[in-house]
Parts: sequence; C-alpha cells; structure tokens
Amino acid sequence: MSTLLFDQQNGVAKITLNRPKAYNSFNKDLAFSLQAALDKCAADESIRAVILTGAGKAFCAGQDLGEVSTPELMPGFKVLLEEHYRPVVLKIRNLEKPVIAAVNGVAAGAGANIALACDIVVASEKASFIQAFSGIGLIPDSGGTFFLPRLIGFQKALALAMLGDKISATEAEQMGMIYKVFSVEDFEEQVNQLANRLAKMPTKGLALTKKAFNSSLTNSLEEQLSVENAAQIEASETEDYEEGVQAFLGKRKPNFKGK
Repeated sequence: MSTLLFDQQNGVAKITLNRPKAYNSFNKDLAFSLQAALDKCAADESIRAVILTGAGKAFCAGQDLGEVSTPELMPGFKVLLEEHYRPVVLKIRNLEKPVIAAVNGVAAGAGANIALACDIVVASEKASFIQAFSGIGLIPDSGGTFFLPRLIGFQKALALAMLGDKISATEAEQMGMIYKVFSVEDFEEQVNQLANRLAKMPTKGLALTKKAFNSSLTNSLEEQLSVENAAQIEASETEDYEEGVQAFLGKRKPNFKGK
C-alpha cells in the first residue's frame, strides 16, 4: 500500500499521509513521497490550493522510531534532518500556493511541527499537538524552534518543548497555535470548503502575501517595507488585480484565474 495518497479536484490537491497503522509516522518512503507530492503541486499550474492531512486516527506521529532503533536501519540524524525533514518544511514554505494542514488526529513531534509550518492549520476537535521530543532526550526539529515561539510566544513555547504536554485542539486554537477547530462530523466538509475558497481566490496575490510574510520573520521594519513595496507593485500588474477592480466597479463577483 502506498505510504502517501494524492488526489486532485477543482484546483485543490489533497495529500494524505497513509501509514495509519503506524499513526502516519515518517519513514524514508513517506518523507520522499511527500517531497515529490509538494514538487508536483509547485509544478502544476492547475493546482491552486493544497490540503495536507493524515489517514485514519492520526495526522502524523513524527518519526517512525522503528526505523532508527537498530544500527542496521539507522540512517543517522544528519540524514534524517537534512534529507527527510528540512526539504519538506522548506518546500511547504516556498510553495507559491496556500497549504492547509488539516489535523485530523494526533500531531506529535515532527508531525506537529510540519503542520505548524503550513499556512493555515485547522484541526478536528479530537486532534491534539505534542512536542514529544523531550521524552526521548531530543530537541524540537522540523522548524519547531522557529515557528512555535512565533505563534504562541517564547515562554509558552519553551515550556511545551521542555514538558511535552499534550495540547488539545481547543487549547491550540485559544493560544493562537492554529486557526480553527471544527467538529468531527463537519471536519472534512469544512476543510474542503476552505480549500475550495482559497483555490478560487487571486492565488498570485496569495503567493506574494505568503512570500512577504516569510520575509517578515527575519527582516527589519525598513527591509519589510521594501519587500511590501516590491510585492504590491508585482501584484498590481496581475490579471487578477485587474479582474478584482473591474468586478468591484461592476458590482459583480470576480472570476480570478491565479494569473
């Protein structure tokens, strides 16, 4: 059975981590399959929004420890980090399309931090988030030390990283870690509605917005104002901007094409 499922409909690509018996934990095949799926999303102009989710009861439990528990199987952490996780995080952040993490169940370790690297994180009310690294003597990776303190603040993030507390979806929403929580019954429908909404928006402008937000994480105010100026000029030259203005003036619904 494939470790990853890929479905594409109406401008939305759905990537499903598919190792349900292992709580969708990462092995080598899944890591490289996810990278390939993200590359496909980047290359295919018909894809305008992306959903990342998990099969079964979990979103992703992080690294499959069975793969690294014996010398024969152990690829080494340098390989794991540089070849498996780092490329996934960078591909998500550099993808010029909105990426929704649809957290359907537990998101632990690298699984939690890959979710937090996405543009919009929504969760089922039965989902949870765990920085599970300290329990086995490791540190948060996959961007965890970068994104988590920026989302919820330094003190709270450091406490969660050290203590490894299990955070419910509702708690995650309340502390600003994620965007929204949906009921179990409505979760899939709400995620699809959100993705379809994004796919119909001026996605070139959304890509420039994402790029500008990425820059803001390390820029000074002066540098960021320059980024905004350049991005706004580029956005103003798109077909979608022209369509948006004409639709507004004509009091009609715009038909954006992502160009």
